[in-house]
Amino acid sequence: MIDLKVSAEAWPIRGSFTISRGTKTSADVVLVELSAGGKTGRGEAVPYTRYGETMADVIADIEGLRPRLARGLDRLGLQKILPPGAARNAVDCAFWDLEAKQAGHRYWELIGAAEPGPVTTAYTLSLDTVENMAKAAAANAARPLLKLKLAGPEDMARVVAVREQAPEARIVVDANEGWSAADYVQLAPQLAVLGVEMIEQPLPAGEDQALGGMKRPVPVCADESCHDTATLAQLQGRYDMVNIKLDKTGGLTEALKLKATAEAAGFGIMVGCMVATSLAMAPAVILAQGVPVVDLDGPLLLAKDRDPALRIVDSQVFPPEPSLWG
Repeated sequence: MIDLKVSAEAWPIRGSFTISRGTKTSADVVLVELSAGGKTGRGEAVPYTRYGETMADVIADIEGLRPRLARGLDRLGLQKILPPGAARNAVDCAFWDLEAKQAGHRYWELIGAAEPGPVTTAYTLSLDTVENMAKAAAANAARPLLKLKLAGPEDMARVVAVREQAPEARIVVDANEGWSAADYVQLAPQLAVLGVEMIEQPLPAGEDQALGGMKRPVPVCADESCHDTATLAQLQGRYDMVNIKLDKTGGLTEALKLKATAEAAGFGIMVGCMVATSLAMAPAVILAQGVPVVDLDGPLLLAKDRDPALRIVDSQVFPPEPSLWG
């Protein structure tokens, strides 16, 4: 029998975090703890209103698993009970942690993978005025990879200003569905000249058919348009890369499957995150091994992180210690 504990937590963000859909000042997360045989596994997820999720609904979905957990529900069985999303992610990752602790092995050993090493994460510059984004770029110019949140008439000026202040940094941009097809046609060639390496989700999901008939001078990455393996087929010809997030796939189990399937289909891989603590990032470190674009900077955006937390040195994210996860 597995004992379940689920709770809501709020972690303050340093300042605020703004994208095309709005601004937030705290990371609101759901913490799941699964206990059995004197061992406890933990998982963290971020309910996302863009996908119709609320804290209350996610917690209710998880609470609804109690009878099945008492009857022996396991991680693989979970995939058939809950759909992809935050609720399944929190429970799936807690199962991984519990399994590792019960087996006395690290999480990568459970799947026969090589021991993971550190990954280089992007650092996100929140959507802001041209002047403020330039200041943020100057303050983080030494970071190897900057991710710019865009979505507005001054987007080109924002990227130019950031490039001027951080001439050596790699740059990727994320419009969070905030552009029109006309915006993309106008901006993409100019962004290529500035050395931008990737454009993330320029058009709204469900309205991205136009990308299939356009030249893509900069690789385009699907975020809101890609959730799990079932969504891959419709992305062929429209996108060059997919952004895999545990909160979209519903956990590490499906994320690993999506990564393998997407690579086999010819997509480049990005591993991303919601704004959350080190506990939410920890399972994604194994997913991010060998990936060209990694965005696991959630803890860097918080005023305070969990203790223990991931070891992050500048932009290097190290694999979690067992005391944190896995």
